Amino acid sequence: MSASFIVRAQVMDASVKEAFDRWYQDEHLPDAVKAFGARRAWRGWSEADPSVHYAVYEFDDIARLRALPGSAALQELVAEFDRAWGEKVVRSRDSVRVVQRVET
Repeated sequence: MSASFIVRAQVMDASVKEAFDRWYQDEHLPDAVKAFGARRAWRGWSEADPSVHYAVYEFDDIARLRALPGSAALQELVAEFDRAWGEKVVRSRDSVRVVQRVET
């Protein structure tokens, strides 16, 4: 089964939301997929809270995901994120092992 790394970011300053969205689309998501060795990724804005952005990175297996937290790739991307957005964006991360998938 696959595994996912999920980043929840809350854009605290609404005046930077458009710039954040563009940066994530053009730079951060493609860079992260490559650096992490993820199979694929997707992102979106919450319908319940428009200030909340989610990015999901899918991995082929849990071992690849478990290697991510201490990796140089993650540390470099975190540092770049912090330089670009500082306190304007607050984020959290979670790792999820997929235990069931239903497809139609």
